[in-house]
Amino acid sequence: MTMIHVTGAAPSDHLNIEHIIGLFFEEPLISFENGKKVEVPSSEQPIHIDVKITGEQRIHAVTRLTDAAAGAVYTGEQEREAEGASNSKEWRKQAKQVLHFSILQALEQYTGLIQPWGILTGVRPTKLMHNELKAGSTPELALMRLKERYGIQEEKIQLMQRIVDRQLEAIPDLYQLRQEVSVYIGIPFCPTKCAYCTFPAYAINGRQGSVDSFLGGLHYEMDQIGNWLKRNGVNVTTVYFGGGTPTSITAEEMDMLYDRLFQSFPNPERIREITVEAGRPDTITPEKLEVLKKWGIHRISINPQSYIQETLKAIGRHHTVQETIDKFHLARSMGMDNINMDLIIGLPGEGMEQFEHTLRETEKLMPESLTVHTLSFKRASEMTQNKAKYKVADREEVSRMMRAASDWTDAHGYDPYYLYRQKNILGNLENVGYCLPGMESMYNIIIMEEVQSIIGLGCGASTKWVHPKTGQITRYANPKEPKAYNDHFEKYTHDKLDTLEELFAKQHA
Repeated sequence: MTMIHVTGAAPSDHLNIEHIIGLFFEEPLISFENGKKVEVPSSEQPIHIDVKITGEQRIHAVTRLTDAAAGAVYTGEQEREAEGASNSKEWRKQAKQVLHFSILQALEQYTGLIQPWGILTGVRPTKLMHNELKAGSTPELALMRLKERYGIQEEKIQLMQRIVDRQLEAIPDLYQLRQEVSVYIGIPFCPTKCAYCTFPAYAINGRQGSVDSFLGGLHYEMDQIGNWLKRNGVNVTTVYFGGGTPTSITAEEMDMLYDRLFQSFPNPERIREITVEAGRPDTITPEKLEVLKKWGIHRISINPQSYIQETLKAIGRHHTVQETIDKFHLARSMGMDNINMDLIIGLPGEGMEQFEHTLRETEKLMPESLTVHTLSFKRASEMTQNKAKYKVADREEVSRMMRAASDWTDAHGYDPYYLYRQKNILGNLENVGYCLPGMESMYNIIIMEEVQSIIGLGCGASTKWVHPKTGQITRYANPKEPKAYNDHFEKYTHDKLDTLEELFAKQHA
């Protein structure tokens, strides 16, 4: 266990510093001179990190890392011309960036590990570049600023450039979408719950009463929200059915749900994209595919995660590898012409050999898009709570697998088109969506770049409000548990209607 004591840091910055240190050490014990204390055995000497920041017009930060046991000292130092008054929020933000960069430098020297994303711990790196472009920067200037401010490595800078270019080509009016909304519809049921999952997902067997009640509440939400959008002339850009697994419900229930969608929402013929997650192949039937065809829904996800049967068993997916392949071919034969598949790097027991096998199997199918996730130990997942049971690859091997995915997609004509990151992600890496030309998921781009409001309907659905004029972001969540949703769906619906009035109706008054 690595023990680290930090001095010189303001209490308001302790959590950020913990995140940066956590990029280099697994579960370190961190204490602060004027904050959290950690009892250190008298025989142990913790690593000492001392930070200092000075200057107003020119911000200067120095980090000194001392490993007394090894008799070694490492220094990180950064400077930047300040933009804004020294008491402003923007100045404080810049000062923290300079300080964090100096800490990163010292830790990289000490450990020999280079962090490809620099000091970034946020979820949406490409949004930073979009913000620069919207503010008038050239692409070259935007990339230079990201490199200088955050320490992002050239490999990731180039990845960001490719993604932003692809997004603006796929949605030329990406920066003008705030007057419309997208809709996320959450179906909180699955055949079983995967070990890595923290999404609202309840085993559907034996819960038919809950399903019936839930769908009644969901239909109410769709009617009320759809009618408000119609009255106020607010169109819907994209719709995404997620969960859970939306194809867990019956074909008849799916049919009624899509009928309600087309009846409730304004100008359904103008919706640019409707996606249905059919992620669990054990939920896909010819009858359900017929329903999707009936309503013109051709973008679906069929998610193998891995083509190793032992892995599927370990993570709680009760379908077979062959079932994934068979259901893909079934969907294709029934007219599904835009299929996404998800793969996860770093699943328990898997290394480079197993991941290369998964890529070879993917090559036989060639889905229109492929999302490559790096395993993240999410706090509430069964996998995180029982880490000793789930042995995963180390940082170096996970990085090799990510490079293999990048090389494979390049070789097979896929382009990266969206990216996001998570806390506790293996190797401090990322999740990347790849697609064949012209097959980008608009919803994925919109939600990652936060360019418009996404209204969440259903159990566990989260609404993200983006103010049509200021861009300010606020959030509102429906409950995750079906009974709580069933008991109070009217309240959650009317809370959202009130916010729609505030954000959109008053703008047009």
